[in-house]
Amino acid sequence: MTYNMKPTTNLEKELFDAVETKTPQYIKENKLIDLDNKNEFVFTLKKEHLDPYDEQKNPEGLNLKEWLDSYAKEAEVSTAGIRGPQNILYPYDTRFPINMVGIMLATEAKALVAQETYRGAELVKLAGSEVRYNSKDFLELIARIQAAHGIKTLVPKDRKTIPIWMASFLAFKLDLLGGEYITSSHGISVKNATKDLNSQGSQYLPEESMQFVNKIRWIFEQAEKNGQYEIRLAANDCPLIDESLMEKLDDGVSLYKQYLLDGVAKDANLNLIKELNEKIVIENVGGSAYRTLSRILQSLGIEKHFDWLNIEEDPFFHSIGKYAVDPKGNKTFYDYSVDATVISKNEQGQSWFPVIKSMHYDEKLRDYPVSTVVLITDPDHDRLTITQIESAEKKDYLEKLGVDYVEIDENRILTVFTANQSFLLIMDFWAEQLRKENLFDRHPRFIIKTTASARSWDEWAKRNNIKVVNVPVGFKEIANIMKKVEKQILDNPEKDVIITDIFNNDVNLGKNPKLIFAGEESGGMIIGSESLIESLAGRKAVAMREKSATEAIVVASALTSFLSKQGLTLSEYLNNVFEKNNIISKFDIREDIAYYNESEPDIEKLKNDKKAGEAKRTKNDLFYLTLAVSKAENKITLEQIKEILSSTFETLDFNNLIDVKFVGDGTYMEFEDKFIEIRPSGTDAKTKAYGAGSDKEDIKNFAKIMGNYSGDLNDVYKKYIDLKLYERAKSDSLDSYARFTEKDANNTPFQIPDYSKTLGAI
Repeated sequence: MTYNMKPTTNLEKELFDAVETKTPQYIKENKLIDLDNKNEFVFTLKKEHLDPYDEQKNPEGLNLKEWLDSYAKEAEVSTAGIRGPQNILYPYDTRFPINMVGIMLATEAKALVAQETYRGAELVKLAGSEVRYNSKDFLELIARIQAAHGIKTLVPKDRKTIPIWMASFLAFKLDLLGGEYITSSHGISVKNATKDLNSQGSQYLPEESMQFVNKIRWIFEQAEKNGQYEIRLAANDCPLIDESLMEKLDDGVSLYKQYLLDGVAKDANLNLIKELNEKIVIENVGGSAYRTLSRILQSLGIEKHFDWLNIEEDPFFHSIGKYAVDPKGNKTFYDYSVDATVISKNEQGQSWFPVIKSMHYDEKLRDYPVSTVVLITDPDHDRLTITQIESAEKKDYLEKLGVDYVEIDENRILTVFTANQSFLLIMDFWAEQLRKENLFDRHPRFIIKTTASARSWDEWAKRNNIKVVNVPVGFKEIANIMKKVEKQILDNPEKDVIITDIFNNDVNLGKNPKLIFAGEESGGMIIGSESLIESLAGRKAVAMREKSATEAIVVASALTSFLSKQGLTLSEYLNNVFEKNNIISKFDIREDIAYYNESEPDIEKLKNDKKAGEAKRTKNDLFYLTLAVSKAENKITLEQIKEILSSTFETLDFNNLIDVKFVGDGTYMEFEDKFIEIRPSGTDAKTKAYGAGSDKEDIKNFAKIMGNYSGDLNDVYKKYIDLKLYERAKSDSLDSYARFTEKDANNTPFQIPDYSKTLGAI
């Protein structure tokens, strides 16, 4: 058990002390679940647990009804698992969104839904985690409850860490019912989440999440009706909690190696990496990627070309992104997350990279030469940020190119590429590699991207005769398109595959098309295979369902070697790609507006601040969303929208606005020279404003002003907009999103295979 953890740094001690101080004594003393009990036992959910705590009237209150209301609301819109802060020292604290009782209820509900759906069948799932606080205990809790229901759960030996993409890959490859993965990706240290993986290895779509949320409601009804509901936990050493298969598979490394060899790790790429003279540095935030990635690189015979930073596993993430003051200079513990691309403003109003600053590259990269590439990956190893040491003399060049940088010392800087920039390089390089092997023209090619990702990707694809399917934010949306493509290929192999994107465009991908890239601006990507990927039971896929930093690292490393031979840097190659493809939208920006301090240790203040922040986020969202919905329903013209926006934002020019559309989770404004998308976070009290275009200062100005807008409605807005439509715009948009998701959906039911023949043969 991880309770009574000891801090390893003064900053972590400051966090622990704040949590300890803000946790009431009644919670500290009410240890609801004792995982030190390794034998089978029963947790009794009492009727009293459902209502709020009251020292006199309801001392057993856990306020689970309120917890479920918040949990259900997030399940309806979540883009990356149902996540939130936890009490890192007392994880059974139900005041927090993520807690042991909540995870227990969700697991019980998912087990019941699975048993009802597949009555009498042998059920096998996988459970894994990264390195966050209490993750191993959450994993044990999940495995023991599933085992109590007769569900076999595959786990790594000693419950050690694996990446999210490995859990996803194995769920598909082994034809499992699905998986449970514990992570909050690149979020702040006190956050955690359960990412529910379905039988495809994809994150649950909202309708899948709502099935088990409704089952939790049923459990509450039983507790109220009967006074209690019992949840059983199997013994810790129950045979249904299976470490042996993962041990045989070397945690999936051998199977994943073959997958890579069929895709990005072709000889052309591996040979380039093996010819590298200089080392590539891998920044292993949190330490948990190292355990799997190092074995994969070794199995491919390329491990000696990499140096590692931070290979020890640490739930505080080696203090990366952590500070003793907030952005305004107030003394408090503050966490910027571990997203290396986060840009903040200091007290003087100057932009800086707080996460990269906390990595201390002035010391750690002191002995590395100019042109050294540093690849930064997050704790669950699904995202990648690409950086490179360059000469300080190139500052002016980089600023004109739109590439940000951090000063290392007076002579050297570290270029920091957005995923929009680095993935454009990877796409271009990968396409060239396929051409060199005479593979590119054997099939029509397509990419899947989120609307918030760079417009340069669309431009590049058009220049290279590659079709583009745009989707809402979230890799589950990308996976859903993959499934639609596969269904058409398998059902009608001689017909063109036609996919409707989130812009409501019918995109003809041609006959038997191949995915050349799928990704999103937040740093996640995957590349398809030249042949359909096949599971042990014969299911087929065009690509895996989760983003993988390993795939990105293999391609980025080959690209590094290729450029080294040419005497080029990544920034120079980016400029070449822009020029070669006549890219107009060279610049991109993302403005993150957080309405509260996620690191606040006082949960009641956190809840109140978040609730107030959510109201601000929603008001901002509805201002733009209603314009898009009104236009889609022909209740307003584009000229009237321009008038509304011009009267609201007098310093911005909307004369060349072409269209305003709802894109599944945000409002997309297309201009002749740029796009601006305003999107409310699906998991937090935040607004994200994205932009891409031909003028960086212009899109930055639009994103900042529109992203930070209060959402107030002026007289011009009220003149043209039906306020009844304003009230129902959100529900209308959700209906629109559902129609997009369901159109041509691949709803082929999962068939439980004969595991004695598939898993038994391993």
